[in-house]
Amino acid sequence: MNALPLAVIGVGADGWDGLNSLVQREILGAQVLLGGARHLDLVPPVAGQERVAWPSPLRPALPGLLASYDGQRVVVLASGDPLVSGIGSTLIDLLGADRVRIVPTVSSVSLARARMGWPAETVEVVSLVGRDEHRVLRSLGPGHRLLVLCGGPETTRLVAALLTEQGYGASTLTALGDLGSPGESQVRATAATWSGSTSALTVLAVELAVEGPGAVWGWVPGLPDEAFEHDGQLTKRDARASALARLAPTAGQLLWDVGAGAGSVGIEWLRTHPSLRAIAVEGDAERAERIGRNAVRLGVPGLSVVTGRAPEALAGLPAPDAVFVGGGATIPGVLDLVADALRPGGRLVVHGVTLETERALHERFTAYGGELTRLRNETATPLGGFTGWTPARAITQWAWRKS
Repeated sequence: MNALPLAVIGVGADGWDGLNSLVQREILGAQVLLGGARHLDLVPPVAGQERVAWPSPLRPALPGLLASYDGQRVVVLASGDPLVSGIGSTLIDLLGADRVRIVPTVSSVSLARARMGWPAETVEVVSLVGRDEHRVLRSLGPGHRLLVLCGGPETTRLVAALLTEQGYGASTLTALGDLGSPGESQVRATAATWSGSTSALTVLAVELAVEGPGAVWGWVPGLPDEAFEHDGQLTKRDARASALARLAPTAGQLLWDVGAGAGSVGIEWLRTHPSLRAIAVEGDAERAERIGRNAVRLGVPGLSVVTGRAPEALAGLPAPDAVFVGGGATIPGVLDLVADALRPGGRLVVHGVTLETERALHERFTAYGGELTRLRNETATPLGGFTGWTPARAITQWAWRKS
């Protein structure tokens, strides 16, 4: 791989003339120039300089592409700040931070905040560039501000429709097009009356209506059971919150939700932070499809669903940082496999409602330690003309951290 540091230079909407002379000289002195066709066309011709537009799909082709220019001076052109949903992040993931030098210009996010007069600490940035627009649903809340990085003009219409469906039709949308260029534009309307934006380079500023819908889904685990479509195979609200407290979602980590049922544990894991990843493993094909629908509706379309039964379905999955087993704990080999698969410091939480599962968990607790808990839940319900307590089935919970 190229031993020379890879320079990734951000270009604003003002193009070549907006770059300072030092940056211009570095670009003109490169032996190889990589970037999107739009960026490459901005640079004056240079004799002998090779210019390569990004291939599609990009990520799988990058290692081979970079290796082919080993030892040459390579400059990559990007939009604005290359580390804001940009190619800079991808190249650092691939090569390491010591091999990539980032030269940013003012990002579209900074320009959008400046145009709207929104302090950074009052805004959440959601990138929909190359991503499912349902990701925006995770961030909904009355009065919340969003800056949505759009993949094109169609993105604004999709976001407006989703907001309207969720009861946020009164929210104010401002499409900020071609920020920093002479042709910069603004289009403003409510989500319910939105007719769209024509700019290919758009940041959508969203001021969510203060009078939002009656049901507001928070980020703290323990969504109401009715938030999920299910057939009864659902880890109920209080047991789910208990499990997630012990699974301890931590930025960037991966969860296996084994015997996922409605997918509620994996979905709530993902909702706690946008960098989290999760794989739901479910043997019933109908339930697996239902998990996908729940994930999309609750704003985490990135949940990966594997249709198959443990332990066979777990083969080849990336090593998890946490595992929840909501079903199948008595199947031979399942608990051994997930415990072995966990990364050091990983967390395992297992729920059981049968005597057989309880016996298996007690044996694990005796052999390996951890925390063994019995969860009992009673709900007030009508009893004749009065109100009484209706108990749910007790749950035995074993939580263990791998040393």
